[in-house]
Amino acid sequence: MNRLSNEQSPYLLQHADNPVDWYPWGKEAFEKAKELDRPIFLSIGYSTCHWCHVMEHESFEDDSVAKLLNDSFISIKVDREELPEIDHVYMSVCQAMTGGGGWPLTIVMTPEKEPFFAGTYFPKDKRGGRSGLFQILPMIADAWTSKRQDIMTSVGQVKNYLNQLNSKPAGNNFSTELITRAYDQFRNGFDEEYGGFFRAPKFPSPHNLIFLMRYYHSFDNKIALDMATKTLKQMRLGGIYDHIGFGFHRYSTDRHWFVPHFEKMLYDQAMIAMAYTEAYHITGDEIFAQTAREIFTYVLRDMTASEGGFYSAEDADSEGEEGKFYIWTEQEITEVLGKDYSKEFNDIFSITTSGNYRDESSGKETRLNIPHLKNYNANGNNELESAREKLFNVREKRIHPLKDDKILTDWNGLMIAALAKAAIVLDEPVYLDAAEKAAEFVLHSISDGERLLKRYRNGVAALDAHLDDYAFMAWGLLELYEATFAIKYLSQALDLMNIMVEDFWDDKNGGFFLGSDQSEKLIVRSKTAYDGAIPSGNSVAVMNMVKLTRITGNTNWAELAEKTIRAFSEDVNRVPTGYTLMLTAFMFDTQNSKEIVIVGDSRDRNTKRFLHTIRAGYAPHKVLLFKDTAGNDNKLEQLASWTSTQNSINGKPTAYVCKNFACNQPTSDLQTALSFINE
Repeated sequence: MNRLSNEQSPYLLQHADNPVDWYPWGKEAFEKAKELDRPIFLSIGYSTCHWCHVMEHESFEDDSVAKLLNDSFISIKVDREELPEIDHVYMSVCQAMTGGGGWPLTIVMTPEKEPFFAGTYFPKDKRGGRSGLFQILPMIADAWTSKRQDIMTSVGQVKNYLNQLNSKPAGNNFSTELITRAYDQFRNGFDEEYGGFFRAPKFPSPHNLIFLMRYYHSFDNKIALDMATKTLKQMRLGGIYDHIGFGFHRYSTDRHWFVPHFEKMLYDQAMIAMAYTEAYHITGDEIFAQTAREIFTYVLRDMTASEGGFYSAEDADSEGEEGKFYIWTEQEITEVLGKDYSKEFNDIFSITTSGNYRDESSGKETRLNIPHLKNYNANGNNELESAREKLFNVREKRIHPLKDDKILTDWNGLMIAALAKAAIVLDEPVYLDAAEKAAEFVLHSISDGERLLKRYRNGVAALDAHLDDYAFMAWGLLELYEATFAIKYLSQALDLMNIMVEDFWDDKNGGFFLGSDQSEKLIVRSKTAYDGAIPSGNSVAVMNMVKLTRITGNTNWAELAEKTIRAFSEDVNRVPTGYTLMLTAFMFDTQNSKEIVIVGDSRDRNTKRFLHTIRAGYAPHKVLLFKDTAGNDNKLEQLASWTSTQNSINGKPTAYVCKNFACNQPTSDLQTALSFINE
């Protein structure tokens, strides 16, 4: 066993018995590299990464490759989910040097962390036009010895690039035209037949769909809504959805949403569930509510720790094969369901004798099937649900994919936000209980008492938190406040946001750095707002700050939000579809947003009806506050002083509907309140 055996990351532990003399990222590795005057071989991946597994089995378990690495390099393994700033810095290097990126990420750098070689997956030996480690490693080792000056010239160029990339001066504020350009780009790239955007592979990218739904709401553009709902329906029909056990796989390799990459990520479940919840809130179409509920069924059943936090991911591979856990032969289904009903089930889920998908490389029949639907005609079929449960119970006896059971602060924040939203829209108190339990766990068990930490596993919380941890957890707490009106959640969100400003804010150019000013210094302090697989910490921070401005009345949050937007305006202007959550926050800020305060007795039936009715309408650009007259509690006034003069009229529940803190006449008439909200 190498040094990785002492780590908590499931990804690092997968490599603990490699013959490679791996180090975790840390002082020991860099000091050893300086002592021996060796370059560092840095390999970054994550536990459910298919090609990371391939490279490990092919190369890092091989004694010959290990000897090349052990003789001439200091080798470091990094879990990108634990150390996202390190991953971001070196991924941007790879993209600049090679024109592409991905995982496993392979970097060779000096003992001072300065990169001079980058790539992704490399085979053990040359294959086709791709060099292998047997060719690359000796070449780099020789260059380190005989061409050091050339290497240092390359290092200087990389450092200059990184400094320019992360120190852009502030630009202009956003405009409505930028929002429309993003919509136009989605419209031009929309797949009319199967939903989704641009070419395969297709990623769910639910924040893009949420942007389109908010665009529809702001500009009354039905096409935007249709693109979002068409995509959500096609995703639900396809093999990217696990029809037997629920939840979404990572992405589709084809335009039909049929053949997925089978890993399941917690962040996907959270963001996709938010998109389905929002689609249901707009349309009332039950398929959206059903899908959201099924996602949460999967998460609460399979991805929730007894302490309340949520696990990170499930692998695509089991028994050495991608997707083996999820696929079926026709005979297997017949054996479980019987000949009579299996015919109907197989027709509904497109199961065939020859298999409904072919071998990726040879194109030959596999006799294997990915369940997927042709339509929704089977919805509400009790017999079909019984058959699904039988297949699920049989599937549970198979060898399961690896579960990455580390609990990450940022991804838990996303799931808390998703559950809190859905608890109200879908009227499911169990979701609120799960969200509150998870929030309590993160704040008390993944922190040092004052600041958040990054990861929890096996009773141990460790690693410095990053921007996303603070932004995403604050998001979750703000959603919990609006779902429960418990002042503690608003107070906790403000505490996290204040620490985020203190530790991550860029005083010079605006926006937030990925890493804290109290954390390890890398070759550059990186900053990004790109909304990739999940929204960026900067985008979520802007949304939080826009909401906090309206909730608290503190305009300092508005100033920070504007400075953050301006810090990235040049990037957003260049590719607006890459920054949709930040544009969604800008829409929230500028498109008829409302502050709504309900004053009433929380025990009163009419107050409850008031709140329920106001929540039932789709009004995404609002904040909803509740001032409880029961017990004359003034805690809300302490955090939102502008509510101090708002009182109940004649003891009745009373609505104050405001825009930019200028309020309409208070009203105890529910229909009048709704007309103010919708005007």
